[in-house]
Amino acid sequence: MAKTRPTKQIRELLARPGIIRSMGAHDVMSALIMEKAGFESVFIGGFGTSASLCGLPDLNFLGMTEMADAVRRMAASLRVPLIADGDTGYGDLHNVGRTVREFETAGAAGMILEDQVFPKRCGHFEGKAVIPTEQMVAKFKAAVRAREDDDFLFIARTDARAPVGLDEAIDRVNRYCDAGADVAFVEAPESLDELEIISRRVEAPKLINMLSFGKTPVLSAADLEAMGYKIVVSPIASLLVTVKAVQKLAHAYLTHGHAKNCYGDMVSFDEVKELLGLSGFLSRSDEITTS
Repeated sequence: MAKTRPTKQIRELLARPGIIRSMGAHDVMSALIMEKAGFESVFIGGFGTSASLCGLPDLNFLGMTEMADAVRRMAASLRVPLIADGDTGYGDLHNVGRTVREFETAGAAGMILEDQVFPKRCGHFEGKAVIPTEQMVAKFKAAVRAREDDDFLFIARTDARAPVGLDEAIDRVNRYCDAGADVAFVEAPESLDELEIISRRVEAPKLINMLSFGKTPVLSAADLEAMGYKIVVSPIASLLVTVKAVQKLAHAYLTHGHAKNCYGDMVSFDEVKELLGLSGFLSRSDEITTS
């Protein structure tokens, strides 16, 4: 059966009732696990990709082509739509246009663009700065011009809350949606009151980032839906769980000389083979060999 265009999938999810639950995948394996678990979409973010691909923090070390390659590998393995982190668009209006085309070609259903000064940093780090509103409005207009598929989704992220305040952040994200963005994303609100204010004052569909141990209070998907949010993302939880598990494994192996003490924390080898679709590949190989 042919795969439905991911851009059409994400538009259908936006149009139907209920909140869209998404989780950040730091590599293709974690994305496959999320899809099999039942997530309706997967998110590939700069923090997890920078950590897993380069072993570096989210300080714009990743280039656009590196991120597009990571998007391509992940999108090719998924049947659910993938939302990609486009950071600042990696430069000026021309760079933004190229980023849109590369991410679209790579198979993303949509992308996030943010208004931080380049080089950016993780939205929950200190010391962020944002570009003038008009410059970011121009970036969104350039992004809309660059896409070939009208269903390709643009999520407008503003990091203005910390450097210039919540009112300015809300004004900015509304301006970005007027310029062509489809979804509004105010990064790092710092209280329940702020979450409610954003929900009331932003009319576009709203994405909220539930970063583990971040600045924003973590609420359930049901509570966020009742508040008026449309997409909720847990962007780095899989990375944090993976780090903890590998630390435990490494300690056990160095202590005992084997990994048997961690068997209870592992899936079986057969389960991994099934997740990766090994039997299907082998059966096709056998058909070729015997034909």
